[in-house]
Amino acid sequence: MTIFFEHKPKWVYYIFILLSLILLSLSIGKGQAWNPAEKIAVQITAPFQKFFTGTITMARDIWSSYFSLVETHQENDLLRKRIDLLTLENSKYQELLLANRRLHTLLNFQQNTDEPLLPARVIGWDSSGLFKSITIDKGEHNGLTVNMPVVNAEGVVGRVVSVCPDYSQVLLVTDQNSAVDGLVQRSRGRGTLRGRGSSGCYFDYVIKTCEIEAGDTIVTSGMGGVFPKGLYLGTVTKIRDVRSKLFKDVRVVPAVDFSELEEVLIVFRSGSAPLKKP
Repeated sequence: MTIFFEHKPKWVYYIFILLSLILLSLSIGKGQAWNPAEKIAVQITAPFQKFFTGTITMARDIWSSYFSLVETHQENDLLRKRIDLLTLENSKYQELLLANRRLHTLLNFQQNTDEPLLPARVIGWDSSGLFKSITIDKGEHNGLTVNMPVVNAEGVVGRVVSVCPDYSQVLLVTDQNSAVDGLVQRSRGRGTLRGRGSSGCYFDYVIKTCEIEAGDTIVTSGMGGVFPKGLYLGTVTKIRDVRSKLFKDVRVVPAVDFSELEEVLIVFRSGSAPLKKP
């Protein structure tokens, strides 16, 4: 009872509002003007109705916005996944397109030579750092033997130095142990292309009287029985003629870009041909 009397003014106020609402609802639909009591009731209760209506509307809008945000977030996730999938598919398509271009170039090279050629894929590089070599996915079962020349559409890659039934090792022309007899295509001067252990090569044993200059093309001479004559070895980049030396100091950039080497061709010579793998 004490609590009730302490809060009596509030209870009276609430009861008055409730009665006013009841009176107001009873007058709805009568089509008559409000009497003084109804006017007072409306004047008092309308702000509360406005507040409650606004609160309900705001809550409904917040709730709708929440679901809208949830749906938007889900749509964004789906779109993001779709974009990732399309990006992956585009990357695969671009890789297939580039591979097709490389193989098309190799095919054109193969059609323009009289020697039988066998395509092979590069599957590994020498990881020891001691040699400049690659591993290819063709071997004895395909008819490969030691010293077979390896080329691509750009020029000479190297020669086979080791074979096993299904794989082979190819020593690149940039290796220090590599030596290929070559010619200056323009002047027919002779020399030997040797690797520098990096991306470049030397053209050694070029005599003083040889006519050679930067930009000249070096091709295989056909001597030595390994490489056919006329294959592109590289381009002369620098020449030094030191009086104290017997030969000119010639630097050559290889024909092949080894940083992008993925497919090669093995050259079969002397009437030999690739074997079909059993």
